[in-house]
Amino acid sequence: MPIAERAIERLRAGQRLNVHEFLRRWEAMPELKFAELIDGVVYMPSPQTSDHGRAEFRIETWLGTYIAKTPGCDGGSQSTWLMLESAPQPDCYLWVEPEYGGQSTTQGKYHIGAPELATEICFSSATHDLGVKKTLYQNAGVCEYIAILMLEEEIRWHRLVKGRYELCRPTSKGIYRSRVFPGLWLDGQALWKYDLAGLLRTLERGLRSAEHSAFVKKLGSRKN
Repeated sequence: MPIAERAIERLRAGQRLNVHEFLRRWEAMPELKFAELIDGVVYMPSPQTSDHGRAEFRIETWLGTYIAKTPGCDGGSQSTWLMLESAPQPDCYLWVEPEYGGQSTTQGKYHIGAPELATEICFSSATHDLGVKKTLYQNAGVCEYIAILMLEEEIRWHRLVKGRYELCRPTSKGIYRSRVFPGLWLDGQALWKYDLAGLLRTLERGLRSAEHSAFVKKLGSRKN
């Protein structure tokens, strides 16, 4: 095959590529919005459903509100992370910025390393988000991984403990509380009702907690 033709070969689901070749092919396909490389295999998700989009929007708003009240933290959605020998594209993520002591950084156009928290909106538990991708996040050091299972209406909040993920249980009122990001409280019932106001009311309670105030001071003391 001529070199010029190889240079524009398109990505296809199931291909086995290294990170460099994956990025080279993807950057030559500006029309392609979603693609991931997990353990050397290309994954290209199906079109997103309306439920997926609605849930993702609420999670983005929830995380964005937390960021607004927590200097030193930032986040985003659908960005490619160069993580170990893979290139996942989390639905949403939250990270501590490098100058505040975070565990990851950026290089050129991409994040390098692992965010402290990643979230995936999953159609069901039968998905690579809870298989190879969960294993990748665990091995790469994503401290908390939230998988939101749309079909089952289930939230699986994983916390990294001694290198392995353990599932965290909510409070008796169905509230999940982050340990990595104090004050980041998630109201599971409000999420399933698409109740954005309720979601933010619970978060505001977390943001008023003594734990969140202490975290903000801790981040400020770390700033380079």
